[in-house]
Amino acid sequence: MKTEGTLEDHFEQLGEDHISSSEETPLRKDAFVLSDEEKIQRINTNVRDIMLTLGLDLDDDSLKGTPNRVAKMFVKEIFGGLHPDKKPKSSTFDNKYKYGEMLVEKNITLYSTCEHHLLPIVGRAHVAYISKGTVVGLSKMNRIVDYFAKRPQVQERLNIQIVRELQKVLGTDDVACVIDAKHLCVNSRGIRDIESSTVTAEYGGKFKEEAVRREFLNFINLDTTF
Repeated sequence: MKTEGTLEDHFEQLGEDHISSSEETPLRKDAFVLSDEEKIQRINTNVRDIMLTLGLDLDDDSLKGTPNRVAKMFVKEIFGGLHPDKKPKSSTFDNKYKYGEMLVEKNITLYSTCEHHLLPIVGRAHVAYISKGTVVGLSKMNRIVDYFAKRPQVQERLNIQIVRELQKVLGTDDVACVIDAKHLCVNSRGIRDIESSTVTAEYGGKFKEEAVRREFLNFINLDTTF
């Protein structure tokens, strides 16, 4: 990675090189001091300033509501996963039927936001686990993916956060997640390659074994269109 140029150039290059700083989403200690409504008001003002700076006429009927729409979208929707109170409650159940094989939830629709350019990440997540005595409702796996996706993200971190959360919920290391997604920061700007997608994986426990990992990947590749 090049380090020549100004400090601003250096941080710009970090974003272009798709580098993540940690496994945890970087949050300030005072991240939740403001209420959602206070955040919406502040973002509304800031988005309005951006649009005015760009030369847009906010008296136009089509644009006048945009700052508030964007502010509500940021707080209530696409970045709603930042708040720990919104983490889905993942009730577990005893594996009374003694199912000891792999369980795979594939093709989970994923919408996230690249933290480097705040552009969409759109794709699919495939999640699997092997029970050690407890199971979780199928929809909770989708909700966990959705929760961690709804924040500024790097795809590698998203993989790790999904796996770590399910490991904690299920009490087992035997969890895996593969994500295949398109990044609009690649598809719509910069190199503007509309065909490429990014595939990342995180394997825990038994999924680090080649045979188990291969079985998981074979399940992902099954044709399950109905």
